Amino acid sequence: MSFATIADFDAALADLSRPDEAATAAARARQAVLTKPAGSLGRLEDIALFLAGWQRRKRPVLDRARAVVFAGNHGIATRGVSAFPADVTAQMVANFANGGAAINALADAAGLDLHVVPLDLDRPTQDFTQGPAMSEADCLAALSAGAETVEPGLDLFVPGEMGIGNSTAAAALCARSFGGTVADWVGPGTGLDAAGVRHKLAVIETALAFHADAPLTPFETLRRLGGREIAAMAGAILRARQLRVPVVLDGFICCAAIAPLAAAIPAITDHCLAGHCSAEPGHVRLLERLGLDPLLRLGMRLGEGSGATVAVQIVRAALATHNGMATFAEAGVSGGA
Repeated sequence: MSFATIADFDAALADLSRPDEAATAAARARQAVLTKPAGSLGRLEDIALFLAGWQRRKRPVLDRARAVVFAGNHGIATRGVSAFPADVTAQMVANFANGGAAINALADAAGLDLHVVPLDLDRPTQDFTQGPAMSEADCLAALSAGAETVEPGLDLFVPGEMGIGNSTAAAALCARSFGGTVADWVGPGTGLDAAGVRHKLAVIETALAFHADAPLTPFETLRRLGGREIAAMAGAILRARQLRVPVVLDGFICCAAIAPLAAAIPAITDHCLAGHCSAEPGHVRLLERLGLDPLLRLGMRLGEGSGATVAVQIVRAALATHNGMATFAEAGVSGGA
């Protein structure tokens, strides 16, 4: 599947799938007769019902759960907005391939099939203070590369990213999509000091001023201020919605990938769980704008899909109780509905 044209992308956004209400009701009925007080497992019960609706199963499963790390290089990195040089992106892709990164260990622990998708690393996006980060063709190619990683029959999808400079792109996307001051969205990223954060803020303000008169559409915002890995995550999340595959979102950059979509169509997040709240300051505000309550707050800010992958263990716990507990009748326990 690919988004061959902007019209394909817009059409997918305009026709969002819905969860199966009958499956949700059946799962709720099962929850009502399990050997526990009603509501006593809190959000674990909510997660089970969420998965049931999107998977269209009374007893949802995680037999085919996938994490994908998309990697891209950013022209804006030449403006000194990151504590690390741009060539770290390719070096980390090699580390992913060799199994040495945090996401490798965490995906294995969570039982996720891990894929890594480098996107034209030898061809960084343009400096978006001087023009659009991507051409229309490049943005469509990135959206399509993301969409192609989401196959029919997946039980869960976790998008992640790697790209030096991408927290600058993420902050720019949020500011253009949701407004507020640039300071509301800018943070240290990979470890900038206070002076570095101020410089990053000034770069983003320059970019927003340059693009101020551009159409405020999801596609235009993504291509002008995003990056290939960011657009790929947006394409993957949208394709997951088409296929009713539930998604666990990662941190600030992952959530920023759908900020332009959510600003136009808030329901885009209905098939998503927020895996965690990043230590990046703008993520708290972004989750509020997306209407998502994170499962975890662990002070993480690595990216790669790492926080979302940890949260998958919570999702597995939710399904273990939903599917594995006995009903009152099965256990011969009094007091069931």
